[in-house]
Amino acid sequence: MKPKDLEYIDKKGLVEIRKHADDFIRERLAPAEPKNDGKQTPFRGHPVFIAQHATATCCRGCLEKWHKITRDRVLNKEEIEYITEMIMSWINDQAK
Repeated sequence: MKPKDLEYIDKKGLVEIRKHADDFIRERLAPAEPKNDGKQTPFRGHPVFIAQHATATCCRGCLEKWHKITRDRVLNKEEIEYITEMIMSWINDQAK
């Protein structure tokens, strides 16, 4: 992560970053057929986006390939929590 991403995490705090991660997952990945799937997660602009690419949680294709979470269905609560935890674990490691 770049210094500006780390500054953003420090400014917002990990609780708020987790909320952002959960919101992004619910809006961009949880639907059965997400809008622009495969291209919905930018490569920069928010620490969560960077973490999604680093943890292969950026699109339904990566979720299926790397995490065995099948496509074409709505993500359940446990899957959303798993994805959010993966993202936050990576962010915590980077922010040390």
